[in-house]
Amino acid sequence: MDLPLNALRAFEVSARHLSFTRAAVELHLTQTAVSQHVKNLEARLGVQLFRRVPRGLALTDEGQALLPVLVESFERIATTLQVFKGKQKREVLSIGVVGTFAVGWLLPRLRDFQNRHPFVELRLLTNNNRVDLAGEGLDFAIRFGDGNWHGTAALPLINAPLAPVCAPALAERIRQPKDLSREVLLRSYRSDEWPTWFAAAGLPAPLVSGPMFDSSLVIADAAAQGAGVALLPTRLFSSALQSGRLVRLFDVEVQVGQYWLTRLGTRKQSATMRAFSDWITAKAAAA
Repeated sequence: MDLPLNALRAFEVSARHLSFTRAAVELHLTQTAVSQHVKNLEARLGVQLFRRVPRGLALTDEGQALLPVLVESFERIATTLQVFKGKQKREVLSIGVVGTFAVGWLLPRLRDFQNRHPFVELRLLTNNNRVDLAGEGLDFAIRFGDGNWHGTAALPLINAPLAPVCAPALAERIRQPKDLSREVLLRSYRSDEWPTWFAAAGLPAPLVSGPMFDSSLVIADAAAQGAGVALLPTRLFSSALQSGRLVRLFDVEVQVGQYWLTRLGTRKQSATMRAFSDWITAKAAAA
């Protein structure tokens, strides 16, 4: 269907403002010209896009269906034209990330996103899984858990089962799971992790009283220095395991949660947010 671009633009701006008058100001046209463009578009489509109400305009079902398509299309056109002009506006995307996930999974893959989206300026703020999306002004937060956070929309990324690891020297004296009851067991703030692992190994859980940490990165470093045995998501510490700095002790592993990409449920996603969401979920599926 051959539709005039001016008419589509007039509808898109009018629909955003729900006003022909305000649309006319943005488009530098008269109100009559904007209204006429919309009437011509409605005639060509054979549908009504607006209902005239006492205080302005209201979108019909057809208008509501057309608007998001046009908004995205005009955003893409503007982005491409800016590239041609060599004056691409950089868009900021703020993401809160659990430090373990940032170092162990995201950073090695980040260059691919930057190559695909060179005009997106990522701002990564690491945390220990406690984050306030609204209060910190974040577009997304990547966090660990069951996906149920009040007021948020969550997309699953990767599973991260936990297994015991320690320094090579310490591993030499640990032959079977019951030997762990004699060792210092390093803890996170999630008190259920070690009891869950011992249950999976078919053993009663000992009293766990080792040092407590709020970051898996710090726990991993403490374990590598011989401070005790850590229960870690091993797929996020592949470098330390491959280098021999850490040693995985047993095949038994437990899953107490997974990593999720979250955003405020009421937050409408921008094109940049959708680009990142599509990219990271595709990478996670491939992994």
